[in-house]
Amino acid sequence: MLLSIALATAGALASRRPAAAPRLSRRAASVSQGLRCVRLPSPENPLVAIRLLFQVGAADDPTGKGGLADLTAAMLGSAGTQRRSWAEVLDALYPMAADIHTYGDKDAFVFEGTVHRDNLAAFADLLAEQILTPRFAKEDFTRHRQDALDFVSKTLRGNDDEDLGKEALATLMFKGHPYGHPTAGTVAGLQAITLDDVRRFYADMFTQDRLIIGVAGGYPDGFPESFAARFSALPAQGKPRRKLPPPPAHNGEVLIVEKDARANAVSMGHPVSITRADDDFYPLYLAGSYLGEHRTFNGLLMIELRQKRGLNYGDYTYVENFIQDGGTTFPLTNIARRSQHFEIWLRPVAPQATAFAIRGALFELDKLVREGIPAAGLQATREFLLHYLDLWAQDPSRRLGYAIDALTYGKDIVAELKARLPSMTKAQVDRAIRRHFDPKRLTIAIVSDNAEALRAQLLSGKPTPMTYDTKDTPAEVLERDKSIEGFPLRLTPSKVKILPAGVMFEK
Repeated sequence: MLLSIALATAGALASRRPAAAPRLSRRAASVSQGLRCVRLPSPENPLVAIRLLFQVGAADDPTGKGGLADLTAAMLGSAGTQRRSWAEVLDALYPMAADIHTYGDKDAFVFEGTVHRDNLAAFADLLAEQILTPRFAKEDFTRHRQDALDFVSKTLRGNDDEDLGKEALATLMFKGHPYGHPTAGTVAGLQAITLDDVRRFYADMFTQDRLIIGVAGGYPDGFPESFAARFSALPAQGKPRRKLPPPPAHNGEVLIVEKDARANAVSMGHPVSITRADDDFYPLYLAGSYLGEHRTFNGLLMIELRQKRGLNYGDYTYVENFIQDGGTTFPLTNIARRSQHFEIWLRPVAPQATAFAIRGALFELDKLVREGIPAAGLQATREFLLHYLDLWAQDPSRRLGYAIDALTYGKDIVAELKARLPSMTKAQVDRAIRRHFDPKRLTIAIVSDNAEALRAQLLSGKPTPMTYDTKDTPAEVLERDKSIEGFPLRLTPSKVKILPAGVMFEK
Protein backbone atom coordinates (compact mmCIF):
# COMPACT_ATOMS: atom_id res chain seq x y z
CA MET A 1 0.00 0.00 0.00
CA LEU A 2 1.25 3.50 -0.80
CA LEU A 3 0.31 6.28 1.58
CA SER A 4 0.63 9.54 -0.36
CA ILE A 5 0.49 12.76 1.65
CA ALA A 6 0.26 16.00 -0.30
CA LEU A 7 1.22 18.97 1.90
CA ALA A 8 1.25 22.72 1.43
CA THR A 9 2.94 24.24 -1.60
CA ALA A 10 6.21 26.10 -1.26
CA GLY A 11 4.43 29.42 -1.44
CA ALA A 12 2.03 28.55 1.34
CA LEU A 13 4.81 27.37 3.63
CA ALA A 14 6.77 30.57 3.02
CA SER A 15 3.83 32.85 3.81
CA ARG A 16 4.43 35.27 6.68
CA ARG A 17 0.79 35.49 7.61
CA PRO A 18 -0.02 33.35 10.65
CA ALA A 19 -2.32 30.53 9.63
CA ALA A 20 -3.89 27.52 11.25
CA ALA A 21 -1.37 24.72 11.42
CA PRO A 22 -2.15 21.95 8.90
CA ARG A 23 -3.03 18.61 10.43
CA LEU A 24 -2.33 15.22 8.98
CA SER A 25 -5.36 13.52 7.49
CA ARG A 26 -7.17 10.68 9.23
CA ARG A 27 -5.93 8.43 6.46
CA ALA A 28 -2.34 9.30 7.36
CA ALA A 29 -2.95 8.71 11.03
CA SER A 30 -4.70 5.41 10.44
CA VAL A 31 -2.08 3.67 8.29
CA SER A 32 0.52 1.75 10.29
CA GLN A 33 2.14 -0.17 7.44
CA GLY A 34 3.07 0.50 3.84
CA LEU A 35 5.08 3.07 1.94
CA ARG A 36 4.63 6.65 3.08
CA CYS A 37 5.23 9.34 0.46
CA VAL A 38 5.22 13.08 1.17
CA ARG A 39 4.67 15.24 -1.93
CA LEU A 40 5.40 18.97 -2.06
CA PRO A 41 4.73 20.16 -5.62
CA SER A 42 6.10 23.46 -6.91
CA PRO A 43 5.54 23.27 -10.69
CA GLU A 44 7.47 26.44 -11.57
CA ASN A 45 10.62 25.33 -9.77
CA PRO A 46 13.22 23.72 -12.08
CA LEU A 47 14.74 21.80 -9.16
CA VAL A 48 13.51 18.61 -7.55
CA ALA A 49 14.48 17.46 -4.06
CA ILE A 50 14.22 13.81 -3.01
CA ARG A 51 14.54 12.46 0.51
CA LEU A 52 14.51 8.92 1.81
CA LEU A 53 14.18 8.86 5.58
CA PHE A 54 14.58 5.58 7.40
CA GLN A 55 13.52 5.52 11.04
CA VAL A 56 16.75 3.77 11.90
CA GLY A 57 19.51 5.28 13.99
CA ALA A 58 22.24 4.86 16.56
CA ALA A 59 19.60 3.88 19.13
CA ASP A 60 19.31 0.63 17.13
CA ASP A 61 23.01 -0.20 17.51
CA PRO A 62 23.43 -3.62 19.15
CA THR A 63 25.22 -3.70 22.49
CA GLY A 64 28.96 -3.67 21.92
CA LYS A 65 28.68 -2.51 18.30
CA GLY A 66 28.17 1.21 18.59
CA GLY A 67 28.35 2.77 15.13
CA LEU A 68 26.70 -0.06 13.19
CA ALA A 69 23.73 2.03 12.03
CA ASP A 70 25.98 4.87 10.87
CA LEU A 71 28.36 2.50 9.13
CA THR A 72 25.48 0.72 7.38
CA ALA A 73 24.06 4.06 6.18
CA ALA A 74 27.48 5.01 4.82
CA MET A 75 27.62 1.69 2.94
CA LEU A 76 24.32 2.62 1.29
CA GLY A 77 24.80 6.29 0.57
CA SER A 78 28.54 6.51 -0.15
CA ALA A 79 29.60 3.15 -1.56
CA GLY A 80 29.19 0.99 -4.62
CA THR A 81 26.12 -0.86 -5.86
CA GLN A 82 25.76 -4.22 -7.53
CA ARG A 83 25.95 -2.43 -10.87
CA ARG A 84 28.56 0.27 -10.16
CA SER A 85 31.64 0.78 -8.05
CA TRP A 86 31.67 3.92 -5.88
CA ALA A 87 33.97 5.62 -8.37
CA GLU A 88 31.47 4.86 -11.13
CA VAL A 89 28.62 6.24 -9.02
CA LEU A 90 30.54 9.49 -8.62
CA ASP A 91 31.24 9.59 -12.35
CA ALA A 92 27.51 9.20 -13.05
CA LEU A 93 26.56 11.96 -10.59
CA TYR A 94 29.12 14.49 -11.82
CA PRO A 95 27.40 15.61 -15.07
CA MET A 96 24.15 16.07 -13.15
CA ALA A 97 25.79 18.58 -10.76
CA ALA A 98 24.24 16.53 -7.96
CA ASP A 99 25.27 14.33 -5.08
CA ILE A 100 23.71 11.94 -2.59
CA HIS A 101 23.96 13.38 0.91
CA THR A 102 23.74 10.92 3.81
CA TYR A 103 23.36 11.89 7.46
CA GLY A 104 21.65 10.67 10.58
CA ASP A 105 21.33 10.63 14.33
CA LYS A 106 19.84 8.45 17.07
CA ASP A 107 16.46 7.66 15.47
CA ALA A 108 16.74 8.42 11.75
CA PHE A 109 19.01 8.34 8.71
CA VAL A 110 18.44 10.37 5.57
CA PHE A 111 19.56 9.94 1.97
CA GLU A 112 18.81 13.07 0.00
CA GLY A 113 19.71 15.13 -3.02
CA THR A 114 18.52 17.97 -5.22
CA VAL A 115 18.75 17.86 -9.01
CA HIS A 116 17.53 19.78 -12.05
CA ARG A 117 14.34 18.18 -13.33
CA ASP A 118 16.02 17.46 -16.67
CA ASN A 119 18.23 14.98 -14.80
CA LEU A 120 15.56 13.71 -12.41
CA ALA A 121 15.03 10.29 -13.96
CA ALA A 122 18.74 9.48 -14.01
CA PHE A 123 19.29 10.74 -10.46
CA ALA A 124 16.28 8.80 -9.17
CA ASP A 125 17.67 5.65 -10.77
CA LEU A 126 21.01 6.15 -9.02
CA LEU A 127 19.46 6.89 -5.63
CA ALA A 128 17.13 3.89 -5.77
CA GLU A 129 20.03 1.69 -6.88
CA GLN A 130 22.10 2.80 -3.86
CA ILE A 131 19.42 1.76 -1.39
CA LEU A 132 17.98 -1.31 -3.10
CA THR A 133 21.09 -3.00 -4.51
CA PRO A 134 24.11 -2.16 -2.32
CA ARG A 135 27.35 -3.85 -3.26
CA PHE A 136 28.68 -4.25 0.30
CA ALA A 137 32.20 -4.42 -1.08
CA LYS A 138 34.99 -5.16 1.36
CA GLU A 139 37.01 -2.14 0.20
CA ASP A 140 34.07 0.21 0.86
CA PHE A 141 33.53 -1.32 4.29
CA THR A 142 37.22 -0.99 5.20
CA ARG A 143 37.26 2.64 4.05
CA HIS A 144 34.16 3.68 5.95
CA ARG A 145 35.02 1.84 9.15
CA GLN A 146 38.48 3.42 9.19
CA ASP A 147 36.96 6.86 8.53
CA ALA A 148 34.63 6.34 11.50
CA LEU A 149 37.46 5.17 13.75
CA ASP A 150 39.56 8.16 12.74
CA PHE A 151 36.68 10.52 13.43
CA VAL A 152 36.00 9.17 16.92
CA SER A 153 39.60 8.58 18.03
CA LYS A 154 41.32 11.53 16.33
CA THR A 155 38.94 14.24 15.12
CA LEU A 156 36.47 14.10 17.99
CA ARG A 157 39.02 13.48 20.72
CA GLY A 158 41.74 15.71 19.36
CA ASN A 159 40.61 18.33 16.85
CA ASP A 160 37.01 19.35 17.56
CA ASP A 161 36.62 20.57 21.13
CA GLU A 162 33.08 21.88 20.63
CA ASP A 163 31.72 18.56 19.38
CA LEU A 164 33.81 16.76 21.97
CA GLY A 165 32.06 18.75 24.68
CA LYS A 166 28.67 18.12 23.14
CA GLU A 167 29.25 14.36 22.86
CA ALA A 168 30.72 14.22 26.38
CA LEU A 169 27.55 15.87 27.66
CA ALA A 170 25.43 13.26 25.86
CA THR A 171 27.36 10.42 27.51
CA LEU A 172 26.38 11.90 30.88
CA MET A 173 22.78 12.87 30.09
CA PHE A 174 22.04 9.48 28.53
CA LYS A 175 24.40 7.15 30.41
CA GLY A 176 23.23 3.57 29.93
CA HIS A 177 20.60 4.72 27.43
CA PRO A 178 20.51 3.92 23.67
CA TYR A 179 21.33 7.61 23.03
CA GLY A 180 24.44 7.41 25.21
CA HIS A 181 27.15 6.97 22.56
CA PRO A 182 28.13 9.03 19.52
CA THR A 183 26.19 8.25 16.36
CA ALA A 184 29.53 7.56 14.66
CA GLY A 185 30.13 4.85 17.24
CA THR A 186 32.72 3.91 19.83
CA VAL A 187 36.26 2.70 19.24
CA ALA A 188 35.61 -0.80 20.56
CA GLY A 189 32.24 -0.99 18.86
CA LEU A 190 33.60 -0.05 15.45
CA GLN A 191 36.49 -2.49 15.81
CA ALA A 192 34.00 -5.28 16.56
CA ILE A 193 31.75 -4.64 13.54
CA THR A 194 32.10 -6.97 10.56
CA LEU A 195 30.80 -6.73 7.02
CA ASP A 196 28.33 -9.51 7.84
CA ASP A 197 27.00 -7.34 10.69
CA VAL A 198 26.32 -4.58 8.14
CA ARG A 199 24.52 -6.96 5.79
CA ARG A 200 22.31 -8.29 8.61
CA PHE A 201 21.55 -4.82 9.94
CA TYR A 202 20.53 -3.67 6.46
CA ALA A 203 18.20 -6.64 6.02
CA ASP A 204 16.65 -6.22 9.48
CA MET A 205 16.28 -2.44 9.66
CA PHE A 206 16.03 -0.89 6.20
CA THR A 207 12.46 -1.98 5.56
CA GLN A 208 9.28 -0.46 4.18
CA ASP A 209 7.70 0.15 7.57
CA ARG A 210 10.64 2.35 8.61
CA LEU A 211 10.76 4.37 5.36
CA ILE A 212 9.31 7.79 4.52
CA ILE A 213 9.78 8.99 0.94
CA GLY A 214 9.64 12.69 0.10
CA VAL A 215 9.63 14.56 -3.23
CA ALA A 216 9.44 18.34 -3.66
CA GLY A 217 9.79 20.86 -6.47
CA GLY A 218 9.00 20.80 -10.17
CA TYR A 219 8.60 17.07 -10.69
CA PRO A 220 6.34 15.62 -13.42
CA ASP A 221 2.93 14.17 -12.65
CA GLY A 222 3.09 10.66 -11.29
CA PHE A 223 6.80 10.76 -10.42
CA PRO A 224 6.46 10.44 -6.60
CA GLU A 225 4.21 7.43 -6.95
CA SER A 226 6.36 5.63 -9.52
CA PHE A 227 9.56 6.39 -7.55
CA ALA A 228 8.05 5.24 -4.27
CA ALA A 229 6.78 2.03 -5.85
CA ARG A 230 10.38 0.92 -6.42
CA PHE A 231 10.88 0.55 -2.68
CA SER A 232 8.25 -2.15 -2.45
CA ALA A 233 11.25 -4.36 -3.22
CA LEU A 234 12.38 -3.84 0.39
CA PRO A 235 11.07 -6.23 3.06
CA ALA A 236 7.70 -5.05 4.32
CA GLN A 237 8.74 -5.26 7.96
CA GLY A 238 11.90 -5.81 9.93
CA LYS A 239 12.81 -5.84 13.56
CA PRO A 240 10.54 -3.63 15.69
CA ARG A 241 11.94 -0.32 16.92
CA ARG A 242 13.68 -0.56 20.25
CA LYS A 243 11.59 0.86 23.07
CA LEU A 244 13.42 3.67 24.79
CA PRO A 245 13.79 3.62 28.56
CA PRO A 246 13.37 6.91 30.42
CA PRO A 247 16.53 9.03 30.47
CA PRO A 248 18.50 8.63 33.71
CA ALA A 249 17.86 11.08 36.54
CA HIS A 250 20.49 13.77 37.08
CA ASN A 251 21.39 16.16 39.85
CA GLY A 252 24.13 18.49 38.68
CA GLU A 253 27.04 16.31 37.58
CA VAL A 254 30.12 17.85 35.93
CA LEU A 255 32.55 16.07 33.59
CA ILE A 256 35.83 17.79 32.72
CA VAL A 257 37.50 16.28 29.65
CA GLU A 258 41.20 17.04 29.75
CA LYS A 259 43.17 17.70 26.57
CA ASP A 260 45.41 20.35 25.04
CA ALA A 261 43.12 23.32 24.47
CA ARG A 262 43.71 27.05 24.32
CA ALA A 263 40.09 27.74 25.32
CA ASN A 264 37.38 25.77 27.09
CA ALA A 265 34.24 24.46 25.40
CA VAL A 266 31.26 24.24 27.75
CA SER A 267 28.03 22.29 27.17
CA MET A 268 25.26 21.96 29.72
CA GLY A 269 21.83 20.41 29.60
CA HIS A 270 19.26 17.94 30.84
CA PRO A 271 16.61 15.71 29.22
CA VAL A 272 13.10 17.08 28.71
CA SER A 273 9.91 15.08 28.57
CA ILE A 274 8.35 16.76 25.52
CA THR A 275 8.82 16.92 21.74
CA ARG A 276 7.16 18.90 18.94
CA ALA A 277 4.14 16.64 19.37
CA ASP A 278 3.35 18.36 22.70
CA ASP A 279 1.66 21.73 23.14
CA ASP A 280 4.20 22.81 25.77
CA PHE A 281 7.00 22.56 23.20
CA TYR A 282 6.02 25.79 21.43
CA PRO A 283 6.11 28.22 24.38
CA LEU A 284 9.26 26.41 25.51
CA TYR A 285 10.75 27.01 22.08
CA LEU A 286 10.09 30.73 22.45
CA ALA A 287 11.82 30.68 25.84
CA GLY A 288 14.84 28.92 24.33
CA SER A 289 14.96 31.45 21.51
CA TYR A 290 14.83 34.27 24.07
CA LEU A 291 17.92 32.77 25.73
CA GLY A 292 19.64 32.41 22.35
CA GLU A 293 19.14 30.96 18.86
CA HIS A 294 22.08 29.26 17.17
CA ARG A 295 24.59 31.82 15.88
CA THR A 296 22.28 34.80 16.22
CA PHE A 297 22.94 37.93 18.24
CA ASN A 298 19.60 38.73 19.87
CA GLY A 299 19.59 36.07 22.60
CA LEU A 300 19.92 37.01 26.26
CA LEU A 301 23.03 34.86 26.85
CA MET A 302 24.72 36.23 23.72
CA ILE A 303 24.03 39.78 24.87
CA GLU A 304 25.11 39.24 28.46
CA LEU A 305 28.15 37.01 27.96
CA ARG A 306 29.54 38.05 24.59
CA GLN A 307 28.34 41.55 23.79
CA LYS A 308 28.56 43.10 27.25
CA ARG A 309 31.48 41.11 28.63
CA GLY A 310 33.42 39.76 25.63
CA LEU A 311 33.76 36.30 27.16
CA ASN A 312 33.49 34.26 23.95
CA TYR A 313 32.04 34.20 20.46
CA GLY A 314 28.79 32.32 20.97
CA ASP A 315 26.18 31.43 23.60
CA TYR A 316 23.21 29.45 22.36
CA THR A 317 20.23 27.52 23.71
CA TYR A 318 18.31 24.54 22.29
CA VAL A 319 15.13 22.82 23.47
CA GLU A 320 15.66 19.81 21.20
CA ASN A 321 18.65 18.08 19.64
CA PHE A 322 20.48 20.42 17.26
CA ILE A 323 22.83 19.54 14.40
CA GLN A 324 23.87 22.47 12.24
CA ASP A 325 22.99 22.28 8.54
CA GLY A 326 26.33 22.91 6.85
CA GLY A 327 27.48 26.52 7.19
CA THR A 328 24.00 27.89 7.87
CA THR A 329 22.55 29.01 11.20
CA PHE A 330 19.74 26.47 10.80
CA PRO A 331 19.25 22.92 12.11
CA LEU A 332 19.26 19.84 9.95
CA THR A 333 15.77 18.52 9.38
CA ASN A 334 14.79 14.86 9.73
CA ILE A 335 16.83 14.12 12.85
CA ALA A 336 13.63 13.69 14.89
CA ARG A 337 14.20 12.04 18.25
CA ARG A 338 11.67 10.24 20.39
CA SER A 339 13.27 11.73 23.52
CA GLN A 340 14.67 15.27 23.61
CA HIS A 341 16.85 17.46 25.80
CA PHE A 342 17.51 21.08 26.70
CA GLU A 343 21.02 22.37 26.05
CA ILE A 344 23.18 25.49 26.43
CA TRP A 345 26.48 25.91 24.57
CA LEU A 346 29.18 28.39 25.60
CA ARG A 347 31.70 28.56 22.72
CA PRO A 348 34.69 28.86 23.53
CA VAL A 349 35.70 30.50 26.81
CA ALA A 350 39.15 31.61 27.99
CA PRO A 351 40.31 29.38 30.89
CA GLN A 352 40.38 32.28 33.38
CA ALA A 353 36.75 33.16 32.55
CA THR A 354 35.25 29.66 32.40
CA ALA A 355 33.86 29.48 35.94
CA PHE A 356 32.40 32.97 35.62
CA ALA A 357 30.81 32.13 32.25
CA ILE A 358 29.21 28.98 33.68
CA ARG A 359 27.89 30.96 36.62
CA GLY A 360 26.65 33.66 34.24
CA ALA A 361 24.61 31.17 32.22
CA LEU A 362 23.22 29.53 35.37
CA PHE A 363 22.42 32.92 36.87
CA GLU A 364 20.38 33.97 33.83
CA LEU A 365 18.61 30.61 33.59
CA ASP A 366 17.77 30.62 37.30
CA LYS A 367 16.41 34.17 37.00
CA LEU A 368 14.26 33.15 34.03
CA VAL A 369 12.80 30.20 35.93
CA ARG A 370 12.09 32.28 39.05
CA GLU A 371 10.79 35.46 37.43
CA GLY A 372 9.57 34.29 34.05
CA ILE A 373 10.21 35.90 30.71
CA PRO A 374 10.08 39.73 30.68
CA ALA A 375 7.15 41.14 28.70
CA ALA A 376 9.53 43.06 26.44
CA GLY A 377 11.62 39.93 25.86
CA LEU A 378 8.51 37.94 24.96
CA GLN A 379 7.39 40.53 22.43
CA ALA A 380 10.84 40.95 20.85
CA THR A 381 11.36 37.19 20.57
CA ARG A 382 7.90 36.71 19.11
CA GLU A 383 8.55 39.32 16.41
CA PHE A 384 11.98 37.85 15.65
CA LEU A 385 10.64 34.32 15.26
CA LEU A 386 7.69 35.31 13.07
CA HIS A 387 10.20 36.64 10.53
CA TYR A 388 13.01 34.14 11.14
CA LEU A 389 10.76 31.12 10.56
CA ASP A 390 10.54 31.93 6.86
CA LEU A 391 14.28 31.37 6.51
CA TRP A 392 14.05 27.84 7.90
CA ALA A 393 12.29 26.51 4.79
CA GLN A 394 13.76 28.65 2.03
CA ASP A 395 14.48 25.95 -0.56
CA PRO A 396 12.65 22.81 -1.75
CA SER A 397 14.88 20.41 0.18
CA ARG A 398 14.43 22.14 3.55
CA ARG A 399 10.68 22.57 2.95
CA LEU A 400 10.50 18.87 2.24
CA GLY A 401 12.49 18.12 5.38
CA TYR A 402 10.02 20.06 7.54
CA ALA A 403 7.08 18.39 5.81
CA ILE A 404 8.53 14.95 6.63
CA ASP A 405 9.17 16.05 10.22
CA ALA A 406 5.51 17.12 10.39
CA LEU A 407 4.52 13.58 9.46
CA THR A 408 6.91 12.14 12.04
CA TYR A 409 5.71 14.29 14.94
CA GLY A 410 2.12 14.90 13.83
CA LYS A 411 2.75 18.66 13.96
CA ASP A 412 4.53 21.05 11.60
CA ILE A 413 6.86 23.22 13.71
CA VAL A 414 6.84 26.13 11.24
CA ALA A 415 3.07 26.21 10.88
CA GLU A 416 2.50 25.62 14.59
CA LEU A 417 4.76 28.49 15.64
CA LYS A 418 3.20 30.85 13.08
CA ALA A 419 -0.25 29.95 14.35
CA ARG A 420 0.58 30.06 18.07
CA LEU A 421 3.06 32.93 18.43
CA PRO A 422 0.67 35.86 17.82
CA SER A 423 -1.53 34.87 20.77
CA MET A 424 1.09 33.24 23.01
CA THR A 425 1.00 34.74 26.50
CA LYS A 426 3.60 35.33 29.17
CA ALA A 427 1.69 32.97 31.45
CA GLN A 428 1.95 30.15 28.89
CA VAL A 429 5.69 30.69 28.40
CA ASP A 430 6.40 31.00 32.13
CA ARG A 431 4.45 27.82 32.84
CA ALA A 432 6.42 25.88 30.22
CA ILE A 433 9.72 27.26 31.58
CA ARG A 434 8.93 26.15 35.13
CA ARG A 435 7.76 22.73 34.00
CA HIS A 436 10.73 21.91 31.81
CA PHE A 437 13.81 24.00 32.73
CA ASP A 438 15.56 23.03 35.95
CA PRO A 439 18.99 24.58 36.68
CA LYS A 440 19.56 22.07 39.51
CA ARG A 441 19.35 19.13 37.06
CA LEU A 442 21.85 20.52 34.56
CA THR A 443 24.70 18.24 33.62
CA ILE A 444 27.83 20.12 32.54
CA ALA A 445 30.67 18.97 30.28
CA ILE A 446 33.82 21.07 29.91
CA VAL A 447 36.83 20.54 27.66
CA SER A 448 39.89 21.99 29.41
CA ASP A 449 43.66 21.70 29.44
CA ASN A 450 43.91 22.23 33.21
CA ALA A 451 41.22 19.99 34.61
CA GLU A 452 42.48 19.68 38.18
CA ALA A 453 42.70 23.45 38.69
CA LEU A 454 39.25 23.97 37.16
CA ARG A 455 37.77 21.21 39.33
CA ALA A 456 39.27 22.74 42.46
CA GLN A 457 37.92 26.16 41.51
CA LEU A 458 34.39 24.86 40.88
CA LEU A 459 34.36 22.89 44.15
CA SER A 460 35.81 25.66 46.31
CA GLY A 461 32.57 27.61 46.50
CA LYS A 462 34.60 30.81 46.33
CA PRO A 463 33.55 33.70 44.06
CA THR A 464 35.14 33.76 40.61
CA PRO A 465 35.22 37.47 39.72
CA MET A 466 35.88 38.73 36.21
CA THR A 467 38.85 40.93 35.40
CA TYR A 468 38.36 42.97 32.24
CA ASP A 469 41.14 44.12 29.92
CA THR A 470 39.42 47.46 29.36
CA LYS A 471 38.74 50.21 31.90
CA ASP A 472 35.37 51.36 30.57
CA THR A 473 33.14 48.41 31.51
CA PRO A 474 29.72 49.95 32.31
CA ALA A 475 28.85 50.29 35.97
CA GLU A 476 25.64 48.26 35.56
CA VAL A 477 27.66 45.34 34.18
CA LEU A 478 30.09 45.45 37.10
CA GLU A 479 27.18 45.59 39.52
CA ARG A 480 25.53 42.54 37.95
CA ASP A 481 28.89 40.74 38.02
CA LYS A 482 28.75 40.80 41.82
CA SER A 483 25.67 38.58 41.71
CA ILE A 484 27.14 36.29 39.06
CA GLU A 485 30.63 35.70 40.52
CA GLY A 486 29.27 34.17 43.70
CA PHE A 487 26.27 32.35 42.20
CA PRO A 488 26.07 29.03 44.11
CA LEU A 489 27.12 25.95 42.14
CA ARG A 490 26.16 23.40 44.83
CA LEU A 491 28.78 20.88 43.73
CA THR A 492 30.31 18.06 45.75
CA PRO A 493 33.54 16.15 44.94
CA SER A 494 31.63 13.05 43.85
CA LYS A 495 29.78 15.08 41.23
CA VAL A 496 32.84 16.54 39.48
CA LYS A 497 34.88 14.01 37.53
CA ILE A 498 37.85 14.26 35.19
CA LEU A 499 38.54 12.03 32.20
CA PRO A 500 41.37 12.34 29.69
CA ALA A 501 40.14 12.85 26.14
CA GLY A 502 42.03 9.75 25.05
CA VAL A 503 39.61 7.42 26.86
CA MET A 504 36.39 9.08 25.72
CA PHE A 505 34.05 6.97 23.55
CA GLU A 506 36.24 3.90 23.90
CA LYS A 507 33.41 1.45 24.67
